[in-house]
Amino acid sequence: MAQQANFGRPCAVPALTIPSVTEPGITFVRLPEVSTDAVVELLNEPRNARHMPLTGEPFTTKSAAAWVAAKDAQWDSHGYGPWAILIDGSFAGWGGFQAEENGADFALVLAPEFWGYGETVARRALAVGFDELGLTDVLIALPYSRNPAQVVARFGFEPDGDVVYGEVHFRQYRLSANRWNRDESV
Repeated sequence: MAQQANFGRPCAVPALTIPSVTEPGITFVRLPEVSTDAVVELLNEPRNARHMPLTGEPFTTKSAAAWVAAKDAQWDSHGYGPWAILIDGSFAGWGGFQAEENGADFALVLAPEFWGYGETVARRALAVGFDELGLTDVLIALPYSRNPAQVVARFGFEPDGDVVYGEVHFRQYRLSANRWNRDESV
């Protein structure tokens, strides 16, 4: 049975590893555990930045450190938050759940050399969200620069209208724990 998220209380999050024979080891760690320079490089990568319309100016070491602190603080205030994602020990990107007014929003940003691992990382993160953090629904908000129909449907997400963050319009999709558990058991 899934535990309820630890809303409003400090939440110690151990590293989560996917053991696998055929795929590289995927580990989720807290964002402050990776170098700020690596985060700056990822966030300023042009192929990623074009799909992140809320980032504004290019990140500096100082602005990336503040960004990491704000993302990591969500663990204490909401019981969930984003992780740094390591693949075979190398920083591959960040992803996880961010608290928004309408629920837990899932984000995933991988460095281009790790794009082929997106589905595996997303499935592991969603399993943690539903099975270990006790989330009942997960949202995805995708900018109109993305064509998400097939990708989000593959995970069971369904259209859930539009949402606006920082004056930018996004397509929103929703996945319930019930649908996740039903789809994953097939």
